[in-house]
Amino acid sequence: MRLTLALALCAAPAFADTREAVEEVILPGYARFTAAADALAEAAAQSCEAEALRPAFHEALDAWLGVSFLHFGPAEDKGRALAIWFWPDPKGLGAKAQRALLTGDPARLEPEDFRDQSVAARGLSGLERLLWPQDLPADPCPLIRATAADLARLAQEIEAGWQGDAGFAATLLTAGEAGNTRYLSPAEARQAVFTQMMAGLEFIADQRLGRPLGDEKPRPERAEAKASARSQRNVAVNLQGLRRLAAALLPEAEATLAAFDRAIAHGGKLKDPVFAGVADPAKHAEIALLRQYVKAIRAAAMAEMAPALGVGIGFNAQDGD
Repeated sequence: MRLTLALALCAAPAFADTREAVEEVILPGYARFTAAADALAEAAAQSCEAEALRPAFHEALDAWLGVSFLHFGPAEDKGRALAIWFWPDPKGLGAKAQRALLTGDPARLEPEDFRDQSVAARGLSGLERLLWPQDLPADPCPLIRATAADLARLAQEIEAGWQGDAGFAATLLTAGEAGNTRYLSPAEARQAVFTQMMAGLEFIADQRLGRPLGDEKPRPERAEAKASARSQRNVAVNLQGLRRLAAALLPEAEATLAAFDRAIAHGGKLKDPVFAGVADPAKHAEIALLRQYVKAIRAAAMAEMAPALGVGIGFNAQDGD
């Protein structure tokens, strides 16, 4: 009996669990974003020249994409995640709101007022429009500085919200303990983190790749971050962040991690910064194949990781918990 149990335990998949995901991926990821956002705000305070600020913008967006798929906790509170990167924006709400800020009362750019402005006009998506401008109606410098400072504040608030005995990290790591009313068992916390990974993959497939690929015809104009020419880079960086999360949750998830590696490797071969190739039949097929590879990651994770993590059959990737 004991031998049978020991053999079963050896054969069962081991997983690093929620603690490793929090301590090795989530907390360091938010710390990197805070540092990058602070550096961008400091650079903007020194100079409003677009060329000078673009490297810091790229660093900040890279850092955000490493954690942007985490749609729970402090990032979701008060709409912070939307204020950091508002996309897709099919109605152009961000550009309209920014034009009003550029030509309106300067008092709206003061920190206490600016945080109440439209999420579509703020954050990295707002800065992208200012650093790769098209027909701005006024000097963008005050808005650039206000936006960068507000971004740094958002990053600091999110990171702080994960810290301390009352922080969201503690909420995840004390799942099942007395007083934790959000996660009633460690399995619920694992499922919550796993859900973030699966929803992040779904967003890449359906939005970052699905929008430019189109349903009936290619729509290259719908690609993400076209102005900064980083549609492909966004997918790559996002996939790398999601892979780190998967590896922290279940280091032995060989099939899932191999699926990630196939998608990342194929994406790196495209050499198509804004997915303009969707308009060309041959290149469209290559981008569509990347989308299939991303969907294959989800299938592998459901088959391999979900049972090990104790995720139920009724798992819903759109459910934040």
